[in-house]
Amino acid sequence: MVEAGEQVDGKVGRPQQLLDVVPASRRFIGMKLMADEVVGVTTDLRANVLASQSRRLTDRSPDAVADIVADLARALAAGTPEVMALGIGIGGFLGEQGQVLSAPFLGWQDVPLGLMIETRTGIPTMVENDLVAFTEYEHWFGAGRGLDRFAVVTLGAGVGYGLVIHDEIVRNDEFGIGLVGHWPLDPFGPVCSEGHRGCAKAVLTDTAITHAVSQAIGRPVSYPEALDLAASGEPAARRVVDDAGRGLGRLLAAIANLTMPETVVLGGEGVRLAEVAAAAIDTGLRADRDPRTRPIPLTIRSGENIEWCRGAAVVAIQTFVLGRRTAET
Repeated sequence: MVEAGEQVDGKVGRPQQLLDVVPASRRFIGMKLMADEVVGVTTDLRANVLASQSRRLTDRSPDAVADIVADLARALAAGTPEVMALGIGIGGFLGEQGQVLSAPFLGWQDVPLGLMIETRTGIPTMVENDLVAFTEYEHWFGAGRGLDRFAVVTLGAGVGYGLVIHDEIVRNDEFGIGLVGHWPLDPFGPVCSEGHRGCAKAVLTDTAITHAVSQAIGRPVSYPEALDLAASGEPAARRVVDDAGRGLGRLLAAIANLTMPETVVLGGEGVRLAEVAAAAIDTGLRADRDPRTRPIPLTIRSGENIEWCRGAAVVAIQTFVLGRRTAET
């Protein structure tokens, strides 16, 4: 700790000297585990990224993935001060002590990933839902720092929602299932895999948008191409993307009406939708908000994997600072 340079008058006794951490005094690793790749960063005590590397996953079996993650951790730790903790963000349903109860994108059930990595590396390892980790970064160091209430919405292969109230993430035993994906947005919209018509999963995911644009123009397109076509004014793509944008606006309006956040952070690999469909999002928002309400402050992140990694690093930092050793369920 170092003196922060300002003193507080304690009324009784000598003035109190504010203290601050020395960010460079500790190192942490944060990783984002995906279906075909793992990306990792080394950070300081404030989650500032100092280095990054990635590894491809050619085998999704737990042992093979654990070996690759451990190799990446050793590479990120090489030549740095001692790494105090390692955080791994994964899009799945988690139990205690780093147990991955379900990760459909990897085909995993009941995998003790945290123990497997810690055994291989000797580094205290925390495994957390990637949305929780992303939200914790915004909570400690990002747009939500110092706020009483804020929300996070992520777009990509799924739709994620995190909420912080009174300095705590709101969660229960069902967190990680992706419940916000079932939120209804369009009574005449497409049907999702669970049979819900016009829900967030059916309207806002990159797969849903890509499929709808591909059908509309008569050829397969990628998600970036679908957004490029909409941005260039291609009529069918523009209609699909604007429909999704209005749906996102309605989802943001519902979050604002129900939880009254001071700001909303938009992130995830599909977040470019917020840029391309900005006008449609505003239309959806205004349609479901009382005209007397103030505009919702939005913070739009880049959607890069590094942001997820920083979130995982914050989980590791919290473990070091607060002594957390298990995931809450």
